[in-house]
This record gives sequence, structure tokens and C-alpha cells, in this order.
Amino acid sequence: MNPILQVENLKKVYSDGTVALNNINFEVHPGEFIVVIGPSGAGKSTLLRCINRLVEPTSGDVVFKGKKINKIGARQVKQVRREIGMVFQNFNLIDRLSVVNNVLHGRLGYTGTIKGALGLFSKKDIAEAEEILERVGLSKQKYKRADELSGGQMQRVGISRALAQRPRLILADEPIASLDPASSKIIMDHIFTICKEDKITAIVNLHQVDVAMKYATRIIGIKSGEVIFDGQPSHLTKNIIDEIYSNAKQPLVNAQ
Repeated sequence: MNPILQVENLKKVYSDGTVALNNINFEVHPGEFIVVIGPSGAGKSTLLRCINRLVEPTSGDVVFKGKKINKIGARQVKQVRREIGMVFQNFNLIDRLSVVNNVLHGRLGYTGTIKGALGLFSKKDIAEAEEILERVGLSKQKYKRADELSGGQMQRVGISRALAQRPRLILADEPIASLDPASSKIIMDHIFTICKEDKITAIVNLHQVDVAMKYATRIIGIKSGEVIFDGQPSHLTKNIIDEIYSNAKQPLVNAQ
């Protein structure tokens, strides 16, 4: 099966000289649920943002469905982003809008920003948004303002907005970092179950190794901008975990 995503020799150096990513290489195959672990500042968020072109890589390639998306223009980037949903740590909702309207913003790549700003979504889009909210248990909150919700509910809206894009790939950047354990479990259950049911590939950044072990079909460990583990959860030993979260450096451990 051909990979849906290839990250090839990816490097990102910020203007202050910080090397956020250094020679990152991996492939993602359809249906995988990959969790990226590593300490704060390891480069996890930069990696996801390079994949969807929110951050421009310094060198290397990001290949999505056979197309080098770091080499394409703004119009083509917009088209690619339709198929790559993003779930943010801080939710990125529009507080004054209703829950269902926030979800419908996932359709902006198809309808255009002007129609979206005017709320001119099709009946089909509205019905689909309401169906997604039903799946994540928020149908009763669909007309509430986003800022009336709890953190866990806000993140479910963020997931729903990503799903409204009908994506092939979902990128989730620390989706449970600001949530309590009960809300975290609800969020991870929803992301994992929906991706499995809808055959959506996922890459999820997490701090929590125990959560990664529970949900991931594959774990990538990043430290100081480099991959030092890439393999099945069952091959992630205590020594490797200690290495990922220590100050020492170690070569890639490929346990696939």
C-alpha cells in the first residue's frame, strides 16, 4: 500500500538559530494512528505545522498523496488543506459563533471565506455538521456560543470542525494538554474511534506516554528535533522512554 504521507530529510531552523527539526524521515500509511511523543520543545508542534504548511520547512520535503506540498503555491496549498484536518491544543474556536457555525468553518476550503463569513452554507453542509456533533455528543449544545462550553466540549467542537473537512489525514497537536483526565479520555476515544470508523489516518502529538501506549498503532519519539524511536507501542521500552525524556542523545531506534 502506498504511503499517504512521506516526510523526507525535513529540517526547520528558526530565525533565531533554533534547530526545531533536524533530518526527520518517516512514512505514514493509510489507516495508521500515529502518536508523536517527546518533551516540550522537542519539535512535535513544528513537525505538524510543517506538514500542513503553517510553518515553512528550511529544507527537505513533505509529500502528501504523491505531491510535494512544500513546493506548491498558495492556491494548491488551500486545496491540499481540505484533506488535512487540524486539531489545536488551544481549540482555535470563534467564541462569539455558535457551536454548529464553528463546525461549519471546516467547510470554508470548499465554500470560500466570503460565503462562510455570511453564513451561506448549504443544507447538506449544515446537516452534516449536525450529524458530526451528534457523533461527539454535542447535539444539545449546537446553538450555544462556543465560549459557553467547557474545555473538553470546546475540543470536541475542534474535532468536529476538522471532520467537517472530510479529511484523509488528521493532525492533532496536544489535543488533551489542557484537559482533566476524564475529558482527556473522552477526547482520545472520539479521535481514535472516528478515525477508525471513517478510515482517517491520524498523527497525534502527546506528552503522556501512557495515553500514547493505549491508542497508538505506532509511536514516534522525538527529542531535540530528531527521531530517536519509530515503532510499535509494544517495542517502546522503559529505557527508550527514559532516553526520549533525558538529555543524552541516541541514534534512531527503529522497531517496526
